[in-house]
Amino acid sequence: MSLNHTRCGRLWAIALAAIALGGQPESTLAQSGAEQFGSDVYWNATPNDMNNLLRGLSERDLGEYRMDIRTVGAIDPNPEQNPILFRTGHYRFFFTPEERERLREYMLNGGMMIFNTGLGSMPFYRSAVHELEQIFPEQPLQRLSSDHPIFHSFYDIDQVEYTPAVRAAGFRGNEPWFDAIEINCRVVALVSRWGLAVGWQGAVEDEHQAYQPESAFRLGVNILTYATSMRAWAQNAAHAMRFVEREEAATDRFNLGQVMYDGVWRTRHAGISLLLQSFNQRTGVPVRFGLRELRLTDGRLFDSPVLYISGHEHFELNDAEQMALRTYLQSGGLLIGESCCGRRGFDAAFRRMIEQVLPGQSLRAVPSDSPLFRHPNDIRQLAVTPAMMEESGSATISPRIEGVQLDGAYAVLYSPLGMAGGWELSPSPYAHGYDPVGSTRLGENLLFYSITQ
Repeated sequence: MSLNHTRCGRLWAIALAAIALGGQPESTLAQSGAEQFGSDVYWNATPNDMNNLLRGLSERDLGEYRMDIRTVGAIDPNPEQNPILFRTGHYRFFFTPEERERLREYMLNGGMMIFNTGLGSMPFYRSAVHELEQIFPEQPLQRLSSDHPIFHSFYDIDQVEYTPAVRAAGFRGNEPWFDAIEINCRVVALVSRWGLAVGWQGAVEDEHQAYQPESAFRLGVNILTYATSMRAWAQNAAHAMRFVEREEAATDRFNLGQVMYDGVWRTRHAGISLLLQSFNQRTGVPVRFGLRELRLTDGRLFDSPVLYISGHEHFELNDAEQMALRTYLQSGGLLIGESCCGRRGFDAAFRRMIEQVLPGQSLRAVPSDSPLFRHPNDIRQLAVTPAMMEESGSATISPRIEGVQLDGAYAVLYSPLGMAGGWELSPSPYAHGYDPVGSTRLGENLLFYSITQ
């Protein structure tokens, strides 16, 4: 279905546009109209789900929308025509290679795709996970933590109400369960583990593995609000860069190693590269930084005097990775960490990692009179993102860097606030971090410290 958003009499072509069919079920099911829409009868098992959600939005004066139904083949890779795709079902399905390529292009161009598990169907859920692994083999699907902006874009949703069947399935939590592919801090694909559509339909029964209607409605509003905001941001992002795999370039320069781990270790595709370029071009320091992506168990680890690690969500290092990082830090290496967008999941995981790698050590605030904040930029206050401004109550704050010292020098420097979006000149509208100027100045100081300590 194609949805257009009207507010205050104005027609918007941003955010909300298409409930798509697509993908073929693994078993053949008879259905009238299959020539047009395929043989999966359950793409429309709850025919009033989206209508009811959109009606609820209208009744609450949250916007007016319209929608249409399309096959994947009819989806325009330019999301201006269909900014959101919605796919629901009960059974296993698959996309063809051509459909996967079309959907990948669509999502990388700024579109967002939502998968709803009909009545919590595990076969459909597993198919959605599998298809996203095929569409984005380089970017893992991960569960979103409770502080993700999609749970706070309109309503603050930390807890939800489930049907008894969700409990019977073994899930004991009260938090919403969304898995997602995030690229450059934007959710491009969302999978709801439990059924949303039946809640929008208003026909929830105890045996359905689903959200209760009010919780389903609130989550639906948040999804559409998030998509609208992020679509507008993506359209106006200054960098407008494609998410593509880079080949690692050999270099004999001062190598900074970006740490790869099991999880989404690359949250902004070009951020660190742009910071290195800025440092090389603007500081006049006769050291040329190069970038190398590697795992902590890589034999080239000690060829990189500085490591950089970032993320959004929870992560863990295995025993071999912890041992390698411990040896690296105790041998004089420096680790620079950043919680991209200021997210709590990564922050908690990073702090726990430091305690495991360096027992008895913990992160402590770097004193404001440290040389770290004086060269090459004299930093007293930094401007912050709108979300951080709302949280702090101020347009500027003192830089927040924490560290761990070994033998009188910092072996770890960590920013609990986001910087990488600023390095790309386009921090997410939901990011808790520094603005582009502040991010770049602080990033340059971190690099300068790494070569002068």
